[in-house]
Amino acid sequence: MTRLLDQAIESVRELSADRQDELARLLLQFAGIEQPTLDLTPEEAASFDESLAQAEHGEFASDEQVRAIWAKHGL
Repeated sequence: MTRLLDQAIESVRELSADRQDELARLLLQFAGIEQPTLDLTPEEAASFDESLAQAEHGEFASDEQVRAIWAKHGL
């Protein structure tokens, strides 16, 4: 394992289990290992449909709203 990959894995160990699983799925996909699709809850599906409808109508978040979301998640 390279030093950079080892450093990344050590950093991920500090994250929540859910976040670790998200990143593990991404890493497996990058490595070419197919992952099962995730089933959305009815609430998630409704939210997704609403987002698509908003995009179709040209309703997008402002730069300020995007920055607020990023800040909320520590980005």
